[in-house]
Amino acid sequence: MYESLDYVYVPAADVEEAARRYVEEFGAELVWKVRGMGTLVACVRLSIGAPEILLSGHLMGPRPILIYRVSDYGAAIDALRGAGVRDLHELEIPQGPCASFYGPDGARLAIYELTRPGVIETFAGRNDA
Repeated sequence: MYESLDYVYVPAADVEEAARRYVEEFGAELVWKVRGMGTLVACVRLSIGAPEILLSGHLMGPRPILIYRVSDYGAAIDALRGAGVRDLHELEIPQGPCASFYGPDGARLAIYELTRPGVIETFAGRNDA
């Protein structure tokens, strides 16, 4: 059902400071910083290929969310519901439909379908700070 782990969505009280530290202390590449809907999100890349790290000022709680791509969002949602997964929170992200939920151990997980390919690439190099 899951194609790839594309993003790790990390809560950050101060996105600017967190992004600076990832770049300066860990050698990450700052891919973009986008301000919208009252928050700032920064994308940093620590390695070639996925997952990218999304530092977010609006993400509640201390745990990151692992965001997996699926090929068929509707079928994946049906399978999760059929398996008894509760508290599915459905939303839209720039790439397409998304749903977050909790794993049995409290891990924060999400799935999304890439219905708008190329949209995230339009953020490359953007710095709204």
